[in-house]
Amino acid sequence: MSIEPITMSIALSDNERTRPVYEGRFQPQGINLLPTVVHPSEMFWRQLKFAEFDVSEMSISSLCIATAKGDDRFIGLPIYTARNYFHTRIAVRRDRGIEKPEDLKGKKIGVPEYQQTSAIWARGALQHEWGVQASDIDWYMERTPEISHGGSTGFKAPPGVTINQIPLEKNIGQMLLDGELDGTLLYLKKTNLVDRSTADIDTVCKPMFPDKVVESTRYYKKNGLYPINHCMVIKRDVHEKYPWAAVNIYHAFMQAKESVDAAVRKTMEDYVNCGLVERGALTMFDADPKGYGLQNSRKVIETIAQYVFEQGLTDRLVKVEELFGPAMMEM
Repeated sequence: MSIEPITMSIALSDNERTRPVYEGRFQPQGINLLPTVVHPSEMFWRQLKFAEFDVSEMSISSLCIATAKGDDRFIGLPIYTARNYFHTRIAVRRDRGIEKPEDLKGKKIGVPEYQQTSAIWARGALQHEWGVQASDIDWYMERTPEISHGGSTGFKAPPGVTINQIPLEKNIGQMLLDGELDGTLLYLKKTNLVDRSTADIDTVCKPMFPDKVVESTRYYKKNGLYPINHCMVIKRDVHEKYPWAAVNIYHAFMQAKESVDAAVRKTMEDYVNCGLVERGALTMFDADPKGYGLQNSRKVIETIAQYVFEQGLTDRLVKVEELFGPAMMEM
């Protein structure tokens, strides 16, 4: 007798490691996934506010914050759909004399959302690498309380930190062009329901780090961290009804990742960006800089949880075991 698979809704962003899943090339055993492909900014707001999807990507910082505040609707899966060296995405106006991270002190800096994971990683690097505290900067936040991750997790400005709300008729991009900001921690200009910047800022801005690979390599060699931005989550009530589903979903994403990694290894891009291989080298290393599972990533998850706490976004340090299901601890 055949058993019909259960059906689950899933929300994913569009990237090389999620595409094989939402295109249906890899499906978890016993599960029929119904995908919605959506920009992460919108996805996290919808999931945190309305819990629309059985399974979805999730901002790791928002998962930490929600967990610390007693919101246990979601269980993390150590499937990491986005990683980057987020401090290398800082952009500054060319005419403000900002040549090094320390020059950001006292400046007006934009941020799409103060609690988003990429912003927390960037501020963590500024603090631990160059001694620039969040309180040293005058922050301007674009997202509104009504449509934001923080609006769903009870965000308030941490003590000692100045956060100015950018009015609806303005945005980070236009304020940079008009000279009202000195820079931005990161810049998101892809149209979605949450972010509203669309301007090309390259005419007035430059990267804080001109060679991102050089800085990424330095950071990785010193800290051993390839910052994680997004993980997957499953709704707790779904997990309790189908406790086997989490592991099956994990294996499907692992298969999808392995199908992509063969091509990625040909370019050595991930290895070069992490400093595991020098530019032009052809030697293969066993280390996987984009590995899934907690065995590969525990230090990274502990670090982002520490930064969330350090930066005043939670009143306690969230443990890894609180974020992920018991079966995931052995992955």
